[in-house]
Amino acid sequence: MDPAFSSTIDLATAIAARKISAVEALEVHLAQIDRHNGAVNAVVILDREGASERAKEADAVLARGDALGPLHGVPFTLKDTHETAGMKTTVGFPSFADYVAKQDSPVVARLKAAGGVLTGKTNVATMLGDWQSDNPLFGRTGNPWNLDRTAGGSSGGAAAAVATGMTPFEVGTDMQDSIRLPASFCGVYGLKPTEHRISLAGAFPDPGGAARSVRLMSCLGPLARTVEDLALIYQIIAGPDGSDTDLAPVPVEPMETLNLKSLRIAIAPSFHGFPVAADISAAIESFARQLQGEGAAVEEAKLPKLDLHEDLEQGGELIGMMLEAAQPEPPEQPSTVSRWFESLACRDRSIRAWDRFFETCDALLCPVAMCTAFPHCEPGTSIEVDGKQQSYWMLPAYGAVFNYSGHPALSLPCGQDRDGLPIGLQLVGKRWSESRLLGIAKAIEPLTGGFRRPPNY
Repeated sequence: MDPAFSSTIDLATAIAARKISAVEALEVHLAQIDRHNGAVNAVVILDREGASERAKEADAVLARGDALGPLHGVPFTLKDTHETAGMKTTVGFPSFADYVAKQDSPVVARLKAAGGVLTGKTNVATMLGDWQSDNPLFGRTGNPWNLDRTAGGSSGGAAAAVATGMTPFEVGTDMQDSIRLPASFCGVYGLKPTEHRISLAGAFPDPGGAARSVRLMSCLGPLARTVEDLALIYQIIAGPDGSDTDLAPVPVEPMETLNLKSLRIAIAPSFHGFPVAADISAAIESFARQLQGEGAAVEEAKLPKLDLHEDLEQGGELIGMMLEAAQPEPPEQPSTVSRWFESLACRDRSIRAWDRFFETCDALLCPVAMCTAFPHCEPGTSIEVDGKQQSYWMLPAYGAVFNYSGHPALSLPCGQDRDGLPIGLQLVGKRWSESRLLGIAKAIEPLTGGFRRPPNY
């Protein structure tokens, strides 16, 4: 057993069986951070002393024979956006450089109540606003597969930390592919659940107690090295919490056990008008043949008759209006309430169209992003995809479609491209069907090769 690269479930099981102590598990992960974080820059806030005390207490609880949670003694990090009592939450923004919340967010509280030992925070894009994790407080995060390339954003530090064994799992945020894109770039798993599945309360620093403006399309979700770990963390953090009143009272069910031969998978190597690297589309087509060979019903996706470029524009406008409402000073020409409701009506049409699509299949398999990890660059710089320059703003397009529609989607690693960089495939399912979507991912996981440890880690 290599504790640094053990699954969350295996590590928790080993601690419960006293094969390794919580203190030893923590020390292994701190050593991994000490060894590699200087180059990768994934973990930007570290609470050694506090984590050590929490690990000692976890061992003391075990020695007393008290009840254990599913994460008892397991160390973990969190994206530097979650409010955490006694630990800074900065979102890489100088105005929040010294902000410490008075209490944990509901998600943080649930992870701690499950027995997890919080050790630190991971790097983000400034105010979570980019697909590279770089900010004036902590600098940029490198991709563990090639440090000259980005780990993605805005959950890039989270994905890099999971990929390098600095933490067994993470919880990111995803408004426009911000969990799935970095998971794909770093070769780990990442789940964006159905909108309004996991509490957004305390998911962003709020020292002034302002009214929450981001209420649509943004989701919290886990990153991990196995599908089973995704399912475990999802079950711990999902569901109503008494703080976020938008959460739906839909049961949070265990991951389903499914047979490939019973599944209907729709395949889309690309979306019309969306660029994609040939290695990614080829990986999808090759994987489709593997699925067919194992008895799954695979067919080319008949995507909804939607203008997906228009959906992206509408999604961007909704985000702009939410962020506009969060500004201390309103703009000279603020958006009208009628425009807000017109935008919601447009969104409703797309949601219904995708709902109808998923009546005909169990899941859609498609790209996570238009490319694999690209070289560090200034935001807005065009990105080369197979020798052609593509718009930087199309980076998250394949994922952002499902932020707009609210459907659950996850990124799963599936080999490498010609440059040796991880390829991530996106699996999308019906709204409120995370247990089935995770079950599908688990059923196909053996065909993908699963998580691969980056060289030299």
